[in-house]
Amino acid sequence: MTSQPLRREGDGDVSSFNAPTYDIDKPTGQCTFTGRVLEPGESYIATLVDLPEDAPEREGPSAAARLGLLRLDVAMEAWQQGKRPDNLFGHWKSTVPTPNAKKKLFVDDDVLMNMFVRLADTDQPRRLAFRFVVALILMRKKLLKYESSRQESQGDDKVKVEIWSMTPKGATEPYEVINPNLDEEQIQEVTEQLSEILESEW
Repeated sequence: MTSQPLRREGDGDVSSFNAPTYDIDKPTGQCTFTGRVLEPGESYIATLVDLPEDAPEREGPSAAARLGLLRLDVAMEAWQQGKRPDNLFGHWKSTVPTPNAKKKLFVDDDVLMNMFVRLADTDQPRRLAFRFVVALILMRKKLLKYESSRQESQGDDKVKVEIWSMTPKGATEPYEVINPNLDEEQIQEVTEQLSEILESEW
C-alpha cells in the first residue's frame, strides 16, 4: 500500500501525540433502532460509527469521540433484520452483563484486524496512534508479522516519519504502519482506551 501524506490537525503532529485520560463510551443500554431496553444476559451487537468532521460529539470526553467514533448498540433481532447504523466503522457481538457478574474480557480477533485495515488510510494523529497500538496487539497475537521499516519525509514541511511494513497472517501484501513514537506510558494509555472501547483487555 502506498503511504499517505501526514497532515497535522488540531491536536498536533503524530510525534507530539498526547493521550490524556478520557471518559469511555459505555453501552447505551438500549437498541438504537427500536429504543427497546436491552435486558441483562441478552446478546446484542455493539457498533462504532464514523462521525462527520463537524459533528459536535467529536468534542466529547470519551476515547471513541476523540477518535471521531460514536458507540451505538443494536438489538440482535434488529441486526438480523439487516438494520445497520449509517457510516458503520466496526462491530462486535457483546452481552448485557448481569448484576454482580464477572465481566467477560474478550473480543474476536477479526474485529481487531478489521479495525486495523479500516484505519489504513487515516492521517489523523490520534487514529494513527490508535492503529499503531492495534498493530502491536495483532503482532503479539502473531496475526501480523513485522517485515521491515524505513524513514520517509512527508507533507509540505517534510516531517520525518518511520514507516513499518507488516503482513497479516496468511496474506502476501504488506500494510504500511506509521510509528508515532509513543513512549511506554502513551502506549499503555491508548491500550486502555482500546480495551474500554472494545470491552476487552490485552
